[in-house]
Amino acid sequence: MSEEKTRGRSGRIPSGRGGSGPEDGEEAHIPMPSGTILEDIGNGTEADTFVAAGVDVYKPGLPPAPVQEKIRELIGMYGSTEDEPLAMDMIVQVLKLVRDGATHPEWRMLSTAVRELRRAFKLFRPYRNVRKVSIFGSARVPRGAPEYVQAMNFSAEMVRRGFMVITGGGPGIMEAGHGGAGRERSFGVNIRLPFEQRANPIIEGDEKLINFRYFFTRKITFVREADAIALFPGGFGTHDEGFEALTLVQTGKSQMIPIVFIDRPGGTYWRAFADYIARYLLKPGYIEESDLSLFKVTDDVGFACDEICGFYRRYHSLRYIGDDLAIRMTSPLTEETVGRMNAGFSDIVEAGHIRQVQASARENRTEPEIKSLPRLRFRFNRRSFGRLRQLIDEINRA
Repeated sequence: MSEEKTRGRSGRIPSGRGGSGPEDGEEAHIPMPSGTILEDIGNGTEADTFVAAGVDVYKPGLPPAPVQEKIRELIGMYGSTEDEPLAMDMIVQVLKLVRDGATHPEWRMLSTAVRELRRAFKLFRPYRNVRKVSIFGSARVPRGAPEYVQAMNFSAEMVRRGFMVITGGGPGIMEAGHGGAGRERSFGVNIRLPFEQRANPIIEGDEKLINFRYFFTRKITFVREADAIALFPGGFGTHDEGFEALTLVQTGKSQMIPIVFIDRPGGTYWRAFADYIARYLLKPGYIEESDLSLFKVTDDVGFACDEICGFYRRYHSLRYIGDDLAIRMTSPLTEETVGRMNAGFSDIVEAGHIRQVQASARENRTEPEIKSLPRLRFRFNRRSFGRLRQLIDEINRA
């Protein structure tokens, strides 16, 4: 077996949540045209989501004062929140659905989706400071199969390195992931199907098992809560989850996280997948060559674990501050290294240069727990996310 195949490779053939607004301020607000149709409930603005400085910014419109007071009283019956305007806006949207004459299927879909996401947020909230890896793969892999053993060994090693494991909670690769991690370090994100998808015996009955009716709420949970994603061989669902994760990272709609495709020892399943991407997506120009940096393919569990943990060697997280991107790090870089990054990554800097700074006033206010971390800050072009991943790799190698 070749060294490349044993130790893994990137997608090249061959070869773990941010705000926006003015500088250190709140989100920029762009006035929207008023109308008359919504003035009974809202502020006359149908378009609540708009673009400011190239980033989607949400500014909930406030209803008339009498309606605000009634909604505020209702919220107070359940507690209090610093995000009262958003809570108020959610209630207003429900009232608008009444006015719009929403149908029973529409009510049922929205009610179920909100209920499922609320339960998922509540389930994961106590574990927000624990790194987690989401594992995908076929439900039909039998116990003892090479892919099953790989998934068990991978999850066991990731737990030894401090991670928890999220799987779909079913049989096959999902059961193997829980088997390696153990019940205490596992989450089950199950989907109700008329066939083959009941909870595996390892996670069944555990308080960290949640059942979803809809795939889209389940997929939001998988990606939102993950600091890494590992994919083992599987069918349509596995490919759907893999491509969705790649799309979200490639477009900046999720945090940058490591994505690893893990095959059976000596297997070619994901190697053929990577060959397909290079031949039919990269060659015609449907993706950029740098997008191949967004994932790795390997048949080596140790390499996969090193890839994920190495991603967080110095890199911590990122967020937008006004028009700038801030990359938070666990330790500072030398001036020489920052200079080298300015020379090597000028193509993704829209204006100015990459500079090493301390936390902004806004970050100190909203994320005091990481205010001591050094960070790189620059005007990112918001489209070259493959190159951004390469910059993070450079940060970790420095």
